[in-house]
Amino acid sequence: MIQIAFKFNLLAALVAGACLILAYHFYIGRRERRQPGYATQGLNALARVRWVECIMGDGRKDVLAVQTLRNSVMAASIMASTAILLVIGTLNLGADGARLEQMLGALASQRARAQSDHALILLLLLADFFVAFFMFSMAIRFYNHVGYMINLGSSNTTTFPSYRVAAYLNRAGRFYSLGTRAFYMCVPLVFGLFGPIYVVLASVGLIAALNLIDRPPPVATEAIVQPVTQNERAD
Repeated sequence: MIQIAFKFNLLAALVAGACLILAYHFYIGRRERRQPGYATQGLNALARVRWVECIMGDGRKDVLAVQTLRNSVMAASIMASTAILLVIGTLNLGADGARLEQMLGALASQRARAQSDHALILLLLLADFFVAFFMFSMAIRFYNHVGYMINLGSSNTTTFPSYRVAAYLNRAGRFYSLGTRAFYMCVPLVFGLFGPIYVVLASVGLIAALNLIDRPPPVATEAIVQPVTQNERAD
C-alpha cells in the first residue's frame, strides 16, 4: 500500500507540473495573439518572415541565404544528436538501475519509493528525449525544403510566394522550439527521482526561467504594430 501511495503521489505531482507548464504556454500564446511581440516566439516568427522577403526580393543574397540555413541545419543536427546521446545515456542508467536505487534509497525514507519512481521517471525521460529527437529531425527537414524554395527568387512568386516560403521556415523554427522545450521538460523529471514535491518545485522554477527566456527586451517590441499572419506563421 505504501508503494502504491508513493507512486500515486509521483503521478499526481507529474500531472500537476505538466498542467502548470501547459497553462504557462497557453498564457504566453494568448498574450502573443493579443499583443504582438509580447513573446520572443512571435518576434522571431516576424523576423523570419521579413528575412525571407528580403532574400527573395534581392537576387544578390543567395549566398547569405545558404549560409544562414546551413547554420540552422547544423544547430538542429547537433541538438538531434544530443537527444540520441541522452537516450543512450538514459538506457545505460536503466541498465545500472541497482546502483541508482541504492543511492536514492539512502536519500529517501523508504526504498520502495526509490524503486517505483526510478522506472517511471526513466520511461518518461526516454519518451521526452525521443520527442526532442523527432522535433529536431523535422526542423532539419523543413530547413532543407526552405533551402530549395528561397533560391527561386522573384521569378516564381506565383507558385512560391514569399509568404509560403516564410511559412515553411516558421514551421522549421517551430519544430526547433518544441525540441528545445522537450529538453527543458527533463528538468522536473530528473528532480522527480528525489521525490514528488521536487517535481512541482522544479516545474515552478522552470516556468520562472521560461518567463525570462520568452520575454524579449522592451525596446525590441516598440515598433511592432501587427502580428504575423496565419499563412506566414503556419504553426
